[in-house]
Amino acid sequence: MLPGEGRRPVRPRPSRLRYRSGRRPTRPKRSITVATKDFFDSLPSRADATKLAGMNNSYVFDIEGEGEWLVTVADGQISVAEGGGDADATISTSSETFDKIVAGDQNPTTAYMTGKLKIKGDMGAAMKLQKLF
Repeated sequence: MLPGEGRRPVRPRPSRLRYRSGRRPTRPKRSITVATKDFFDSLPSRADATKLAGMNNSYVFDIEGEGEWLVTVADGQISVAEGGGDADATISTSSETFDKIVAGDQNPTTAYMTGKLKIKGDMGAAMKLQKLF
């Protein structure tokens, strides 16, 4: 028997066929969207107090077209109030970008670097937000 005789031809996997044809496989879209107000209303119950222990900062989230929320973290306890106020840092973005960040489809650092998210005030306090989400 000669090499290759009697063997079935090797076929690439379907996912590779799609890529070879020039179409990249697409990620499934997330169907769950959380309204901005609902996100902030439920934030105190979702946050992990152990990660926030010793953290004492305040933030104003200014979401274009949605409103402003003052989020205060005091040694692991979070309080949220609608409206602005004095804060260590102010985070401003569009509702579209905010929704993508919350859904995990947009990296906050990338959003900041590309100008989709703006931070005013204490950058160190803003960096601590990673603990909150």
